[in-house]
Amino acid sequence: MLKKTKPGNLDIFAPTVILFYGQEQEILMGKIDDRIAINTKVCHGKPHIKGTRIMVSQILDLLSARVPPQKIISEDYFPDLTLQDIYTCIDFANRAIKNEEMYLAQS
Repeated sequence: MLKKTKPGNLDIFAPTVILFYGQEQEILMGKIDDRIAINTKVCHGKPHIKGTRIMVSQILDLLSARVPPQKIISEDYFPDLTLQDIYTCIDFANRAIKNEEMYLAQS
C-alpha cells in the first residue's frame, strides 16, 4: 500500500520507495524490503542496508568487480553484513531495472 506525504515529513521509517513528481514534489512511500531502507537523512537518500550506512550500490560495485559474497561479509569489507544482505541487494537491483525501458542511440 502506498501513502503520500510531503518532503519535510520524512524521518526514520519502514523501508520505502520514493518517487518524486510534480511541482510540489510529493513523495510516495511503500515498503521495499526488511533489509533495504531509503531515508533522506541517511546516505543522501540512496538505498542502503537498514541499520547501516552501507549503500546498495557499494555492494553491487564489489560484486561487479568479482569480489565473492563471502569476501564482502568478511573482515576485509563489511563484517556486520550477512549473505542474506548481499542477496537482498542483488534482488533490489533486479527489481529496480526489471521494468525500466532502455533505448539505444543510433549513430
